[in-house]
Parts: sequence; C-alpha cells; structure tokens
Amino acid sequence: MTVKESIKKNPDGIIARAYAFAEKSHKGQSRKNGEAYFNHALAAANNVASWNLDDESVAAALLHDVVEDTDVTLEKLKREFGEEIAFLVDGVTKIGKIRYRGIENQVENLRKMLLALSEDIRVIIIKLGDRLHNMKTLSSVPREKQRRIALETMEIYSPIAYRLGMQHLSGELEDLAFPYIYPQEYTWLKKEVKDAYEKRAKYLERVKKALLQELQKNKLHPLFIDFRAKRYASLYKKLLRYDMDINKIYDLVALRVIMENVSECYAALGIVHNLWPPVPGRIKDYIAMPKPNGYRSLHTTIICLDEVITEIQIKTKEMHEEAENGIAAHWLYEQTKGTGKNMQKRSISPDKKELQWVEQLRNWQKEFSNPEEFLDSLKIDFFRDRIFVITPRGEVRDLPVGATPIDFAYQIHSDVGNSCSGAKVNGKIVTLDHQLQSGNVVEIITQKNKKPSSSWLNFVKTAGARNKIKSALKGSDSLAAPTKLARIEFKITAEDKLGLLKDVTTIISRAHVNIVSVNTGGQGASKFHVLKILCDGINKDKAEKLAIKLKSVKEIKELSYKFI
Repeated sequence: MTVKESIKKNPDGIIARAYAFAEKSHKGQSRKNGEAYFNHALAAANNVASWNLDDESVAAALLHDVVEDTDVTLEKLKREFGEEIAFLVDGVTKIGKIRYRGIENQVENLRKMLLALSEDIRVIIIKLGDRLHNMKTLSSVPREKQRRIALETMEIYSPIAYRLGMQHLSGELEDLAFPYIYPQEYTWLKKEVKDAYEKRAKYLERVKKALLQELQKNKLHPLFIDFRAKRYASLYKKLLRYDMDINKIYDLVALRVIMENVSECYAALGIVHNLWPPVPGRIKDYIAMPKPNGYRSLHTTIICLDEVITEIQIKTKEMHEEAENGIAAHWLYEQTKGTGKNMQKRSISPDKKELQWVEQLRNWQKEFSNPEEFLDSLKIDFFRDRIFVITPRGEVRDLPVGATPIDFAYQIHSDVGNSCSGAKVNGKIVTLDHQLQSGNVVEIITQKNKKPSSSWLNFVKTAGARNKIKSALKGSDSLAAPTKLARIEFKITAEDKLGLLKDVTTIISRAHVNIVSVNTGGQGASKFHVLKILCDGINKDKAEKLAIKLKSVKEIKELSYKFI
C-alpha cells in the first residue's frame, strides 16, 4: 500500500498527519535536480511502506529530514508525534551524518548508527528507504560526490541490506552504484548482455509452458512462474570468475516457481527432475539449510530443452516475500478485535535470535579504538562467522567463532603461541580454552623456555594454531598422545556448590582412574572455584572420554587437562 493509499484509507491517521507536517516543513525547498524536496521524503516513505513496516515507520520516513533540513527541532517533533517517531527520526538523522571519507572523523557517527540499529532495527530500514531513492537520483549530484556515495552504498548499505535478508534491495543498491564505480565495465556489460537477456527470456517462455503443463498434469498448481534476470553487478562479479564468458553463466535469467507450501516445493522439484536431468552437484536445498541471512529456496540446474543448461528456483510465496524484503517481511500485523475505525492491530517484530548479530556488533564497536579498522571490518568481514578481538595496543585481530587465547597468540606470532602460559581478557585471568567474544581485549602472558602442551590440540579452533603446535612439539614425547598409562592434571573452573568436589571425584573414580591429589582455590571475590586434580593410570583416549563426562556437570564452566 502506498502512502497516498494509506492516507485515503485513514485520513486522520499518523501517516496523514506526518505527510501534511513534512510537506509544510519542506515547502520552498528544492533538490539539486530542481524537484520539490518533499518528493524525496515521500519516495523514501513509499519504499518503507512497500516493505510492510508499521505506520510509525512510514511516518518517520516522511519526517526523516525535517530535523536535519528545516527549523523543526526534535523536541517539537516529540510534542507533535510522540517519543517513538521522534526516536526513529533522530536515529535516521544520525546515520545521515555518515560520510565515506575522513575515516577518523566518522567513527563516532558509525557508532551512533550501530547503536540505533541495535536499539530499533526500523531505523536502518528507514535509512535504506532513503538511500534507495537517493541512488535513483544520483545523476543530479555533483560528479565528485557520485563515486563516494556509490562506494558507500556498495560497501556499507548493500551488505547491511543483504544481512537483513533484504536480498532484492541489496542487489538493487549494488546495481544502482555499479555504473558510478565501474563506468567502463558497465557500458561493456550492457552492450554484451542485452541480446543474451532477450534470447534467454524467449527461451524460458517455452520452458515455463512445458513445466506448467507437467505440474498441472500432476495436480500441482503453482501460484505463479516468472523469470529473474541476474543483476549487472552480480553478473560482473561472476563473469570475472568465468573468464568473462557469458555462455558459462547458467543463471543469466532463472525461472522462478512459486508454490503453495514446502511439500509442494519438493514435489515440484521431483517433477522438474523427471522432465529434465539435473546437473550433478548443482542442486541446492536452502529450505532445509537456509543461508545465514535467512534466504530459503530450492535451486536446481538442469539440462533443459534443446540441451540448454538452465537454473530453476522453487519456493513458497512466504519465502519469496522474505527474499524480497528480508527482516522487514516479519513486520506482520494481526487483527485483534473490533471492526472498521475501531480495529486494533498488533505489530509482530522479528525473533530476537535473528538480531543477535546486531547486538554482537553493538558490543564490539564500544571497545573499538581504530576507526579505519572498524570501518573496513564493518564493510568486509563482520557479516561472516568471525569475531574481532583487540590486542592491548589496540590492533584488531579477526578469528573464527569459538577461537581461544591460544588461537589468538599464534595469530600474533609463533613464538608468542609457543611460550603462552596464560591469558587475560578485559583485564581478568581466563583459562586457555576460554572462548573469546567480539570486542574482547586479549593479553597473552608468556614464559621463557616454555613449550606448548599437546592438550591444546583438544580445543584450538584455527588450523594455523594446530599446525604450529604440532610443529613445535614435533619429535617430543608430548606431541604423541600417550597410549601407555600416564599422569594427568585436570584443571576445572566451576561455580561453587555444596558437594561439587564429591560429584567430580565420583565421576573420576567410576572411570577407574586413580586420584593422586586435589588442590582447590577461589578466584578472589568470584563465585567460581578452580580445582586442580592430579590423576594416575590414564591415557589420551580415556582422558578425552573422562573430560566429556566431567563437562556434563552443569556447574563446570571451563575444563582443560595436560599430561605431566
């Protein structure tokens, strides 16, 4: 529903009031291309409305520039529209101050953006609606600004849209930025691909007719079948991997089949494969295993009519809408009670689990001290399964999720890893198998002439650390896991609980392992205790099995062991 349609439906509603207020506030203002400035606010709001956000979000989109570009204050906005809309507008205003240049000066604004993002995801979605219209009118901006804005869009806003599951928007932003960043490549691509697109679309009309006939014969009735042309920016990236040969791109134009439900999707996939043989290794089930951004669909590449290799995507209507609008598609409404003007609706926001990455990003950026590293990591690395930890000097190191201080130490230098005897995270001593989190400041404590322990191989996450440990231990008795009976020390960090020691020693005794000594100690005023238990008559296999049993005790938070 467009803004004007919403106003017609509810002329006294919040959207109608925001429309009138914004139009009045921007009266007499023009954009670089000469059109009324209010047209931009309206276009941004229509984008937000098309993504099915709530009325407050659409109203905030209409008002998103009034504080920045008119004499309206935030306080006045609060009085007129309330705290919620004022908060959304303030968040968009802060994000609007970001410029992809002078990195030292922009880190505070980036932090404000991320804080706003984690407090209310609608802020960034409104900003994306604003950015989409700005990109569509970028030609009217002075040439020296065009490339900067396009780069900012390509490297910051498009990836954020993708991570929010707004795949269609992400691709559209990339496509709009592409001609300004790669003008020669864009010109070449348009010339080379135009005929290929048209030829492919005509071919898929034949495929569509044959497939629809076969589906209906099997009593399956798709909601619709259409084509999806590969976007220029995405196509160019793919061509670079295929020697710029357009004939090697099988999804230049893909057939998209929308079914009623998941079971019909799989049934339709079977029918497709009965009609045309699939290309081995090219069937992707993103329904059973969705992409990290939530994208779900069945993809298959087949040897189709006239032996032309073709990609077909099969999904439900819900999956299709989610692929278009991502997290915005979750802003659904339920009728609760009443009719007509008295009808009440309730907004259903996305599951908190879907926004965990946002909270992690928020925590991480609080600790970040290097603006350039911060921006580079935001645009490139954060959306992968990585964590970012910081050295005491403020250098940023990226590691896989689950990495430990040992992984961190070896990434700094082999000698630091080999001589590691302890670690501090945010100033507090932690065990060497402690799992690091983004934003942690990690300090490695080293000891002269120390050698790595073979027990580290049980918990290190990175292949680099594992290889360096093995290399350092090569030829020493400690590398090979003892197959003969040996002495081992378990180090256990656990919550204090009456009877804890008895529970631990009982598990060890039942494993027919001799306990030589038990040392206990607290960690200052902490509620945690450290147990060091020396055992005899145990080999590596038995030690691993015993460690798993001990970790089942819910009070035990950290456990490591080493052969003596």
